[in-house]
Amino acid sequence: MMQVSQGDAINRWRLVLGGLSDRQLAFAGEGIDLQTLMEMEQLLDFLYERAQDEDAPRQSGTGGSILSAAEWITKVRKLFPKSTTDVLERHALEEFHLTELITDKEVLEKLEPNLELLQSILQLKHLMQGEVLQTAKRIAKQVAEELRKQLEDDVRHSILGKLDRNTSSPVHSARNLDIRKTIRRNLKHYDSESRQLVLQDVYFSNRVKRYCTWRVIIAIDESGSMVGSVIYSAVMAQILAQLPFTDVKLVIFDTNVVDLSAHIEDPAEILMSVQLSGGTDIGKALRYCEALIDTPHRTCVFVVTDLYEGAPEKYLLNTSRNILESGAKLNFLTALDKDANPAYDRRLGQILADMGAFVGAMTPDQLGQYIGKMLSS
Repeated sequence: MMQVSQGDAINRWRLVLGGLSDRQLAFAGEGIDLQTLMEMEQLLDFLYERAQDEDAPRQSGTGGSILSAAEWITKVRKLFPKSTTDVLERHALEEFHLTELITDKEVLEKLEPNLELLQSILQLKHLMQGEVLQTAKRIAKQVAEELRKQLEDDVRHSILGKLDRNTSSPVHSARNLDIRKTIRRNLKHYDSESRQLVLQDVYFSNRVKRYCTWRVIIAIDESGSMVGSVIYSAVMAQILAQLPFTDVKLVIFDTNVVDLSAHIEDPAEILMSVQLSGGTDIGKALRYCEALIDTPHRTCVFVVTDLYEGAPEKYLLNTSRNILESGAKLNFLTALDKDANPAYDRRLGQILADMGAFVGAMTPDQLGQYIGKMLSS
């Protein structure tokens, strides 16, 4: 049986008793550890004070700020392990009726549309219905579009500036009309009543550059711990797909693989398709990506994952070796967001790095610079 230190035992009892015990039982710890414990206590107090009598509410002795439901859900998933998070969320929804986000359209509309709210929506969307779900979809679309506007100029400059600064735009002539791309990217404008495809954008291919096209394959791990990276990955895929020399494929995976390449122009649609499950089969996703490789020396594969493999590792390692030996570039992004703070299986990451794969975390602008270097090599 694992022994618990005296300090850990004290901290556990303090979290159980709540903020009112702060004078009799202080947390054991200092610095960042102490701050984390105080934040965990605030989250527990926010929920379990609902179970106390009005005369003796469980409350934080530190006088922390009042949390919204969205902030509570986001912080719980950040600070507590998944097993504890599942219990807390179940208590919140079933016992204490903390259902503002999933039952009240007006509450959801009053919250500020931002990355944190979108993360909460993705974590709870499977419980939403009707008007609440439609409101959540509108928020997802708004946040994804704002994020694209923030990233697009820097990312495009990082890539285009390194490839060919003197290349002119393709000639807009019938001879250079890219029919397949034009149809694919305008499918969302199909008018079902008139049964006509409305062409809002027409695409032309540069016949000189067609021999330099790169296929970029992005596979996104939709496990709950990757929610921030999932959002940035969907937006980055949209930005990359709009470049004239890239053919982008996008898949999401847990224990199954779903190809969402047809929706790459709509990150919100992709995000609302994510399940955020617990299971992971990275090897299966890689085998699917391998099947998408036509020209290995012009292919980059990006797998956005924490590398906690749920299936036997031999399949992941064998497929990774095959992809690398084919000449394609294989990359495992252990985090893709504004902070790039990875939490991943470092042992497996080291094995893959020793094979020749890139393994590491990146911010979106760093990824743009990295892709620019690869595509210009």
